[in-house]
Amino acid sequence: MWKKISCLSLLAIGLMTSGFGCRLQSSAVKESMQPITLNYWRAWDEPDDFEEILTKYKALHPNITINYRKLRYEEYEKEIINALAEDRGPDIFSIESSWLSRYQAKISPMPDTITMVYPIVKGTIKKETIYELRNSRSLTIKDLRANFVDVVADDVIIDNKIMGLPLSVDTLAMFYRKDLFNNEGIINPPAYWDKNFQDTVKRLTKRDAQGQIIQAGAAIGGGSNVERSADIVAALMLQSRAPVIENGRVVFNRQSSDGSNYYPGIDAVRFYSDFANINKEVYCWDKSLGNSFDLFVRGQAAIMFGYSYHIPLIIAARRTGFTGGDAGQYLKDLNIGISKLPQIASTSQPVNIANYWVETVSKKSQHSNEAWDFIQFMTKAENVGSYLDKTQRPTALRSLIEEQLSKEYLDVFASQLLTARSWYRGYDSAMAHKVIGEMIDGVLNAPDQLEAIINLAIGKLQQTIAAPSQ
Repeated sequence: MWKKISCLSLLAIGLMTSGFGCRLQSSAVKESMQPITLNYWRAWDEPDDFEEILTKYKALHPNITINYRKLRYEEYEKEIINALAEDRGPDIFSIESSWLSRYQAKISPMPDTITMVYPIVKGTIKKETIYELRNSRSLTIKDLRANFVDVVADDVIIDNKIMGLPLSVDTLAMFYRKDLFNNEGIINPPAYWDKNFQDTVKRLTKRDAQGQIIQAGAAIGGGSNVERSADIVAALMLQSRAPVIENGRVVFNRQSSDGSNYYPGIDAVRFYSDFANINKEVYCWDKSLGNSFDLFVRGQAAIMFGYSYHIPLIIAARRTGFTGGDAGQYLKDLNIGISKLPQIASTSQPVNIANYWVETVSKKSQHSNEAWDFIQFMTKAENVGSYLDKTQRPTALRSLIEEQLSKEYLDVFASQLLTARSWYRGYDSAMAHKVIGEMIDGVLNAPDQLEAIINLAIGKLQQTIAAPSQ
């Protein structure tokens, strides 16, 4: 008798100390509490940037371990493709939003619902943690449109499925050297692509006795030697109401929709390339110059167009000798300012360019349910804030924009989020940027052949939209 009672007592103690209440000892709970490791690959950001998010998620799901791995950008995509093909790839990985079409077949879309085990503390006098299964509704397309800036839904929804979620969204802005502006008595950076911008560029451009540019008024007009040249040209097109791609067709050489004999996309290319045309009054750049980023950092270019990710690159290039302790102070030491991307003065609706990565789940993951749960967890406003603070990146969430508008330097990029758009949705974004760059360089070599060069580029760009035939 005593032996039977002792056995029953030991069983009761074992159930209590195991963390599960008797009524929750279902096979489903036991199965869901098995240890899981999610492999997470990215090309940017350090493990420390995710420390708070990972700690919070581990407290919520102690059986799940996130194995974070950062790869070099130069090797990243090749390693991702090889690893997925060889079934050794990550559960979660990060890709540029413009890569989504190419990776669509490799992605497991966000499920409608997710079932996870959650800890619950029960008891008044004696607290104990028990676990229960919850079936939760995933983020819907309606939620996505309500919570994230517009460009996200435009990009990540494919075939009525959500294919990824971003931690942040960057926007193209204008970097300028305050010291060079001060030397010329220029008080404010230009806000429009009008006479003010052109006059500013002319005043800031310096040439030697042989007529060679020794200080570029702006890094604009070139192709291969101008940082993000394709994005600048695309911005000019979109601001001129000339879509680059529409319904899967490259159309930026199309006539204006108002019936006039005007081709806004072609005019945008002409306007851009004039800044590198020696025969034009606004000549401020040359195809023989070095990379625009390098010249800007050295103070040999007064204006550069870039994203917030260029800030740490500028600091890394010029860190020696600085007295500040944060990114803002380094930029102040360099006398660098950041302002909004110029717009077309006659247009009431501003258009900006987005650049961002999304977190997604491999179709080959054995734990896609848990992987999507983590992505949704980390991109929520109450969790992503720690990542944004550490990396100083613009938010992807509408609810956090106002907070970032009070942060120096970050405010410019955040202020453009609601009007940011992507210009490329196709199969090969790298080739698309190369085609635009080559088009610009071609126009500089033969400006009288502008329309023919543009039409040739359109044919090449069209070939990048769909997957190549097998």
